[in-house]
Amino acid sequence: MNITFRADASTQIGVGHVMRCLTLANALQKRDVQTVFICRHLPQYLESILISSGHQVLRLNSAPNSDPLDDLPQSKLLGVSQHQDATETIAALDNVKLDWIVVDHYGIDARWETSLRAKGSRIMAIDDTADRMHDCDVLLDQNFYLNADKRYVGKVPPTCALLLGPRYALLRDEFRVWRTKTNPRTGPVKKILVFFGGMDAENHTVRTIEVLSQICGTKIAVDVVIGAEHSQRQEIESQCIKNNFHCHVETSRMAELMSNADFCIGAGGSATWERCSVGLPSITVSFASNQIEIASALDSFGACQYIGSPSVSNSVSMHRAILEMLRNPNRLFTMSTKAFSLVDGLGVDRLCVALGY
Repeated sequence: MNITFRADASTQIGVGHVMRCLTLANALQKRDVQTVFICRHLPQYLESILISSGHQVLRLNSAPNSDPLDDLPQSKLLGVSQHQDATETIAALDNVKLDWIVVDHYGIDARWETSLRAKGSRIMAIDDTADRMHDCDVLLDQNFYLNADKRYVGKVPPTCALLLGPRYALLRDEFRVWRTKTNPRTGPVKKILVFFGGMDAENHTVRTIEVLSQICGTKIAVDVVIGAEHSQRQEIESQCIKNNFHCHVETSRMAELMSNADFCIGAGGSATWERCSVGLPSITVSFASNQIEIASALDSFGACQYIGSPSVSNSVSMHRAILEMLRNPNRLFTMSTKAFSLVDGLGVDRLCVALGY
């Protein structure tokens, strides 16, 4: 049994697509499934993580191409036409007999998926945006939307199985473990977590540290998490030392840090469901257009406080939001309870069953 994953990661794309595919790949590997990742854009440290986890990695040529890109809103993230990407993917797989191809890429739609059916495999698409057509057998959208049941009408084949909502959230095993050790947040805030994703291209981390340095006294601990290739890593580490904050670089203790925090300041995206799984209230900033609707819906539901995109949120709004969290423990409790109710940590198991494993 073989499953291939087509996903990319970069400063512009982020690491969430590859990381959630890795979570599914690890679960399938335990079920004796052979796994291959095909990537055009992939930082070296992420490739090392994939290989050390026992997955084969095949790289496509990342050099610029003269062919025109497709007409999707995020075609530039793919870097080449879908026709070229599909042709190169098929060539890379050559004689491999596949059971499934899992594609997690905003620059790929039904045109690519139809081409890959020549490999004789079934196709699963992972999507968040519902902004394009898919030719797939299964579609996963693990996000929380107020109109989830209508988003993919007319955009997938009639026979496609739709797996929608946070009950299918792809979370690593440690979140399931730490969920059982964690309770809704009560009492005064003692620890705050800052995490804006593996890349944090907007460098919101530094600005948040500056705001927290004006608010947090010695009674509130601050954990700051960044990726190994953060462009301002040295500055962040220096600022953390200056303010007696704890900086964690490419940590393997994410579930523990989230479980031990009273609230988090961070980005939308896949980390949203990690936070919810351990009932972590959050001040959320959106860094991509597809995160806005999700964060707004979660705010309306009461599971987070959404303060907008970087162009809207600023030091003043961040300062105000943090003070509201610190002064209102009842709100933190409600937010924590709401977050807990959305994600139970069993999504990856449900997905494996849906794929027939």
